Amino acid sequence: MPDPRVPDLRVSEPGWAPPGAVRFAGGVPVALVAPDAGLPSLPAAVGDMATLRHIDLDGNALTTLPGWIGRLERLLVLLLYGNRIGALPPELGRLATLEHLSAGRNALTAVPDALWRLSRLRSLNLAENEIADLPPGLGRLRELRMLDLGHNRLREVPAEIGDLPGLTDYLYLSDNGFTSVPASLGRLDRLGYLNLAENRLAALPETIGGMTGLHELRVHDNRLAALPETIGRLSGLRELHLRNNRLAALPEAIGGLRALRHLDLRGNPLERLPDSVVRLTELTHLDLRATRLTALPGGLAELPRLEKLDLRWIKFDEVPACVRPLRERGCVVLL
Repeated sequence: MPDPRVPDLRVSEPGWAPPGAVRFAGGVPVALVAPDAGLPSLPAAVGDMATLRHIDLDGNALTTLPGWIGRLERLLVLLLYGNRIGALPPELGRLATLEHLSAGRNALTAVPDALWRLSRLRSLNLAENEIADLPPGLGRLRELRMLDLGHNRLREVPAEIGDLPGLTDYLYLSDNGFTSVPASLGRLDRLGYLNLAENRLAALPETIGGMTGLHELRVHDNRLAALPETIGRLSGLRELHLRNNRLAALPEAIGGLRALRHLDLRGNPLERLPDSVVRLTELTHLDLRATRLTALPGGLAELPRLEKLDLRWIKFDEVPACVRPLRERGCVVLL
């Protein structure tokens, strides 16, 4: 006998979702799992399933998220990536227990103020939409560990970004179009991964040196003409991606990146490398393609872990002296 407390969706709207999409525990529905099912909409009866804790509707054809979603007050996870949703309803702000929200690759042009009431959020994905501005309130998400706003149309990064002390895993802001980032970014001293690539940044703030938890920093495909000296304080940084900027020189402080393993400088108008690069003893990959270098520091040959040195499309007058000894010990050198 069916439990009378549970809406029988298969009877009320047959064929609305694949068999087994609604999952039960203790006789009540706890999950709705129907990714890539071609669903154009959701039946209103889903809003009566108050015990739902997990909804996965990634990759469907939803154009709206009904306001009744706010009735699912036990929901922990809401996955909507890859639909056609044009707006998030303000009722979303009632989901006080929500920890993970993914609404990337939809048709969102704005973010409702109510979203910032979700104070238990740990991950928020709004990437690959058409969002140009964020309303005030982002700093209320004090538990947020992962934030993805990449591939939108953000005109600026709000200073409130620095009020997110829980950000530890990653912050994606790539492919938007903003020309600067706020100094408050430097307060994110626990963040491990920062992606600012494919924007119009002309400079990084001096406060970048405060982001001492960074392991990976991606600022490639911008308009950077210089790096702040404070970048040398990022002693735990393992990857630094600077491809296709306007860097003619690097600060001597670059030698302070003692944990650096991967340094990508391809496509910059670099004319020389600072001597301090020979202190990057953990470096395994150095990409200098299409730069304007005419010589290399001789000490590069002494970098003990260097596995690949890419020198293609550089017009050296003669082969740098470090090339032969590097090749002899097994480093791949591409000329």
